[in-house]
Amino acid sequence: MIDVNNLFKFLNKNGINFFSGVPDSILKNTKWHLEKKNKKQHIIAANEGSSIASCIGYFLATGKLSCAYMQNSGLANAINPLISIAHKKVYSIPIFLMIGWRGFPGVKDEPQHLVKGSITLKLLKLLNIKYCILNNENDFINLKKLINFSKKNNTSVACLLKKNILVSKNKSSSNGSIKSDIVRENFIRILLENVNSKTNLISTAGYASRELYQVRQKYNLRKGSDFYMVGGMGHSSMVALGASLYTNKQVICLDGDGSMIMHMGSITNIGYCAKNNYKHILLNNFSHESVGGQKTASENLNFKQLIEGAGYKKYFYLNKKKNISKIIKKFITSTGPCLLEVVIKQGAMKELLRPKNLISIKNKFMNK
Repeated sequence: MIDVNNLFKFLNKNGINFFSGVPDSILKNTKWHLEKKNKKQHIIAANEGSSIASCIGYFLATGKLSCAYMQNSGLANAINPLISIAHKKVYSIPIFLMIGWRGFPGVKDEPQHLVKGSITLKLLKLLNIKYCILNNENDFINLKKLINFSKKNNTSVACLLKKNILVSKNKSSSNGSIKSDIVRENFIRILLENVNSKTNLISTAGYASRELYQVRQKYNLRKGSDFYMVGGMGHSSMVALGASLYTNKQVICLDGDGSMIMHMGSITNIGYCAKNNYKHILLNNFSHESVGGQKTASENLNFKQLIEGAGYKKYFYLNKKKNISKIIKKFITSTGPCLLEVVIKQGAMKELLRPKNLISIKNKFMNK
């Protein structure tokens, strides 16, 4: 195991003082240390590519090495700027990658993580990125050699961390008071009670999909059909757009604030291309809750102005449970594309399930 205090002391001692990344459950114990840093020292990036880009900018301004952190699934988002800008044969800009390794071979995990976990090292080798695997603090010796190699050769390197390796005694702060009495479970239940049998729901990765899956079972709600985005964070709204263009059914995207921010440019396509059957729900709890509760930038955003500027026809807002049924009925009968922003409390259902038999789920969604 590795004490996070010691890891950050080591990184700071070796000249790494700027951090930018997308939160990950394996790296969640870094939250307390990153929260202490100011806006000039730490950026919770919209996506992993943006994380790499900010590290490139930091190097251009300072000439110093910085850290981009992410889950291994996010490495795919990072590849473009890594090879087209930072690569040694292009601008030769060094970046230290801290990667949470989901789907570690031989360890039980979900299908989407097992796929990426099995090719993570192969991908790093293909990108010609030297790496080390941190299992305990004795591995800091190898980590120092790696950092020195990165600085000397102006090239990116990576360290990989498996589940339960990072430990911390420090308690992270909460995201403050959320002005809402709505919990995700109750909102999803009432939504499912109001949709008709010809409704398709496409839900984002994380708690939204898992609770949609579990609420169906807990309350025996069968109207409509679901496609759960078990991976591909940030892409649910475009999956919903693609589906909505080729069906007369109502298509509802169940999105989250971290997910919507990750690929926010999608709203311009939705505003321009979507038919009247497209409905977009934003479940906003101002955090990356399922991977540690780190803040998103949603508290600084005016989603009404954003979506109206992008071409959506209507905006709805909800933060009181007494209004859920009333607003949902107005929303699902309105002309799309439209957005319903639902401010929800943090917290999830107990013993939360994960969608199983994914091929069967896909086939049912396509044939229903």
